[in-house]
Amino acid sequence: MAPSSELLPPHSGTAGPDGRGLRITEVETFFLRHRIARGIGPSTLLYPYRTALLVKITGEGGLVGWGETAEVGGTRGIIEQHLKPLLLGQDALAYRTLWRRLWGPNFGDGRAMGAVEIALQDLRGKALGLSVADMYGGRMREQVTAYAAAMNYTEGVDPEDQHPAEAAELVRRGFRAMKLRTGRFGPRRDLRVAAAVREAVGPDIRLMADGNGAFTLPIAVQFGRELAQLGFHWFEEPLPQGMHYAGYDVLRGSLALALAGGEAVDSRAAARDHLVRRSFDIFQPDATLCGGIGEVLFLADLARLWSIQCIPHCWGGAIAIAATLQALSLLPDETWGFSTEGPMLELDTYENPFREEILTTPFVLESGSLRVPTGPGLGIEVQEDVVRHYAV
Repeated sequence: MAPSSELLPPHSGTAGPDGRGLRITEVETFFLRHRIARGIGPSTLLYPYRTALLVKITGEGGLVGWGETAEVGGTRGIIEQHLKPLLLGQDALAYRTLWRRLWGPNFGDGRAMGAVEIALQDLRGKALGLSVADMYGGRMREQVTAYAAAMNYTEGVDPEDQHPAEAAELVRRGFRAMKLRTGRFGPRRDLRVAAAVREAVGPDIRLMADGNGAFTLPIAVQFGRELAQLGFHWFEEPLPQGMHYAGYDVLRGSLALALAGGEAVDSRAAARDHLVRRSFDIFQPDATLCGGIGEVLFLADLARLWSIQCIPHCWGGAIAIAATLQALSLLPDETWGFSTEGPMLELDTYENPFREEILTTPFVLESGSLRVPTGPGLGIEVQEDVVRHYAV
C-alpha cells in the first residue's frame, strides 16, 4: 500500500517527464580532503589525508539525497560526464529503471554507481517518507553491533607501544569486537603484537586481523594458523586484491580460522565466481564500492545460497556508515537458533571529520552498538556548509 498523500512532503509529488514521481534537477559531486595529524594506514602504505567523494542529487522542490564513495581514480569523472546526463530530468522514484539505465555507461565502476545509488535511495526515501529499510520491507534489528576498525600503523609509532594500549581503550569505550592491521613488519614481529593485543583485551573480546594484501600464500597459511591459536575470529584479505583474489580458495581450504574478503568486488559476476569457489568464509561487499545498498542486499542473498556469511565492509564517512547500517538492518541472522551470530558494522575509529562533523546529529556508540536511523531515506541530515568547507 502506498503512503497516503498527507504523509508526503508538499513537493514530493512533482512530476517527472513521464508525468509522475520526482524529477531530478541537479547532480553535484564534492571531493573532500583533510590532512590528519599523523599518517595512518594498513601494512602497505600510510595515508596523510582522509578523503571522500560525495554525491548530492536534488529533486524538483528541493528534496536532496546524499551518497558517498572513494575517489580512487576517474570515479568523479564517470559520475559527472556519464551518469549525471542520464539522471537529469528523470524520475528519482523510478529506481529499477534508473538502476538499469546507469549500469551500462559507467564502465563497470561500482564506486560511481555506489555513490549515485545511495543518493537515489536517500532521495526517494525522503520523497516517500520512509527509511531505506522500510522501503525494503522493514528492519530486522534496531541496532547493530559495531566492531572497531582500529590499530592502524601510525607514522613514527611502534605497534608494540600503540596496539595493545589502543585495544584496551577500545574495550573501555564499549567495543566487544575489534580489528587490527597486520603484515607490515614481518610475521614474527606482527604475531608478537597480535599476542600482546589478545593479552590486553582478554579472551572474551572478538579480534580480527586485516592483512591488506601483504602476505604470500605460504606465509598467509602459517600466519593464519598462529592467529587461530590466539583465538582470532577472522583473517581478512592477506593476499593481494590486485590479483582479483587469486589463491583465496586455496588459502581458505588451508585454514581453520575464517577467511574474510571481497571488499573490492565490483560486480555480480565477480562475486558469483568467488562464492562458487568458496574463496571466503565471510564475504565483505561494500555499498560504496560494489554499486550501492541494493547491490549489497543482492550479494548477501547470493552468498547465503552457499551458506557464506555476509558482513559488509565499511571504511568511510557518515554517509557510508548510514548506508551500511540500513543494509545491515535488513540482513537476517545466520541461523534460526536463539543464540546466533548477527551482522556487524565496521566502524573506523581514527580522525575523520567526514564522520564526525558533517551530520547535524553524529552517530553515538551505545554499549558497543549503533542505532539504525529511522528517519526518511538514510535517516541522517547532512550539513552542506561543512561539506563545502572540506571540498577541494
